[in-house]
Amino acid sequence: MNLDDLLQLGASMIQNNSDDATTGLDTDTISSALSNILGSGNGELDLAGLVERFAGGGLGDLVQSWLGEGENTPVDPEAVESVLGSEKVQAFAQELGLSTESAKQALADALPAVVDKATPAGSDMLSNLLDQVGGVEGALGMLGKMFGRG
Repeated sequence: MNLDDLLQLGASMIQNNSDDATTGLDTDTISSALSNILGSGNGELDLAGLVERFAGGGLGDLVQSWLGEGENTPVDPEAVESVLGSEKVQAFAQELGLSTESAKQALADALPAVVDKATPAGSDMLSNLLDQVGGVEGALGMLGKMFGRG
């Protein structure tokens, strides 16, 4: 999936979640807000940075479930704010006209699916992520650190 497809997927997840505050939002507006919070600033998804922030926040097991194939473990909205930072979550909320609580829930709904679809086995994004962390050895080292073995 390309970045636009990933952002649209995230937007759809947010628009169709259980929060009435997000159901009426335009998917293009949500996509733009997601790009601002998850992007690298050069029009790309900062997947490596996102994975690193979650792993550094003690959520390595959680984020590992999103990578590649398999079941995605849900993320707690409070953990989203802790990892992304309250300033980014508040900016996301403001951009969409949501409360901070709705914004945290929206991001918690979208992130697992976006990361999962960005990293299917054999994908270019997964290859790029591996390249960004130093290949398979770097990924193993990062995973070792996540699980206290590094």
